[in-house]
Amino acid sequence: MAFNKIWYTVALGLLLPFSYAHTDFFTSIGHMTDLINTEKDLVVSLKDYIKAEESKLEQIKKWAEKLDQLTDTATKDPEGFLGHPVNAFKLMKRLNTEWGELESLVLKDMSDGFISNMTIQRQFFPNDEDQTGAAKALLRLQDTYNLDTDTLSRGNLPGVKHKSFLTAEDCFELGKIAYTEADYYHTELWMEQALKQLDEGEVSSADKVYILDYLSYAVYQQGDLGKAMMLTKRLLELDPEHQRANGNMKYFEYIMAKEKEANKSSTDSEDQMEKETEVKKKDYLPERRKYEMLCRGEGLKMTPRRQKRLFCRYYDGNRNPRYILGPVKQEDEWDKPRIVRFLDIISDEEIETVKELAKPRLSRATVHDPETGKLTTAHYRVSKSAWLSGYESPVVSRINTRIQDLTGLDVSTAEELQVANYGVGGQYEPHFDFARANEPDAFKELGTGNRIATWLFYMSDVSAGGATVFPEVGASVWPKKGTAVFWYNLFPSGEGDYSTRHAACPVLVGNKWVSNKWLHERGQEFRRPCTLSELE
Repeated sequence: MAFNKIWYTVALGLLLPFSYAHTDFFTSIGHMTDLINTEKDLVVSLKDYIKAEESKLEQIKKWAEKLDQLTDTATKDPEGFLGHPVNAFKLMKRLNTEWGELESLVLKDMSDGFISNMTIQRQFFPNDEDQTGAAKALLRLQDTYNLDTDTLSRGNLPGVKHKSFLTAEDCFELGKIAYTEADYYHTELWMEQALKQLDEGEVSSADKVYILDYLSYAVYQQGDLGKAMMLTKRLLELDPEHQRANGNMKYFEYIMAKEKEANKSSTDSEDQMEKETEVKKKDYLPERRKYEMLCRGEGLKMTPRRQKRLFCRYYDGNRNPRYILGPVKQEDEWDKPRIVRFLDIISDEEIETVKELAKPRLSRATVHDPETGKLTTAHYRVSKSAWLSGYESPVVSRINTRIQDLTGLDVSTAEELQVANYGVGGQYEPHFDFARANEPDAFKELGTGNRIATWLFYMSDVSAGGATVFPEVGASVWPKKGTAVFWYNLFPSGEGDYSTRHAACPVLVGNKWVSNKWLHERGQEFRRPCTLSELE
């Protein structure tokens, strides 16, 4: 019997979307989109492998069915069957040749192509740091937007297009990551969610014994001995021989007995819990609370009197020739510090060009280290950024000119246009754009003085979250594609305006693209003259 040859090929070119490996995937949704394409190509490769295996099994099945009929007939009358010379010849041929061919087919590994593709692609996969970063982002979103674990697990988020949910195993993994960070508060929340979903009948590979083991310890670490004992008893009901749980139970009972001996009253226990809660609250900085409230849209509301001082207008850049006949739309977002928004100030075509130029260069966003004056990555800034010069593209040059015309400030001493894309729960916690008195070397290498002003383009709408907030004054500015906001970081005297301390809230749902221009002091001497007062 002759076997048909099976050809299993996958176009490797389709599976190489990257010319180089990216790192810190979790810090940029823009780069994570490449992973979607990679995974899609791997699925195609996997399906080709399945087809090859199915074809192989189909040939083996046909061979088995044919031989099954033949041997049934032969075994009923072996001598009579072999009395036919053709049958005798074919038996010799089958056993000497065809069974060998079948053996080769059975032993043939159809997975070579798929495994080869996996090996090539693996170097472009996210790593443990990415998975941990994405997990921490979910925990950050949970805290910032006051989301309970059940809401987050079921994917009930505002503005979602593609609803997704977390399995019990996913919840268990989030709890484990929190545990490795000694974050017992979130460990408890997510282990309880995993347990809840299993108790509701979800089929999962997650083991209740492991979940209860983590959960009981996390609860104990937070001072709830009674709950820790209850959870440990439940664990021992499932696995009476669990060594660590038996040891913990003895220890918990010892501690409980010791407390009784010391005649600790329930009032003392409540005072102790209140004291621990108070300590937690003290650790939770007031600025952080204000920042998160603003991110949720719960900020201070302007009085009607102040609101009356906010206007919208057509703005010609103080009689700039380019805008006299075609002024732009401008509206006041806040009064002190004065924050203005320009509407329809960058076109969709310009946005796409800027994104296309920036995307291949996106790298983990950095901050100025106040001690060294050098750039470094930081956990409180989760995004990727790239820098674009005016000479690279007429579009970037045109944008720079537009900023100069509308602000009246010289952009020749400004920093290059920075383009940023935020990742999962992407954020930039409260910070100043200008260098303070204790950071004299922050922009020394530029030689252009301090950052006098900030211009920020919003290059995408964000479904939920992602606001720019000013905790000192209670202002929230929400992203709107095609608009830009502008404010001065320094008073005319050159002193820093500390009310401009601001933050980029975590992106809850959506993809946030922004670009900004930091304008510096040099070249502005006659465009924005100094005053005699430090605060003017």
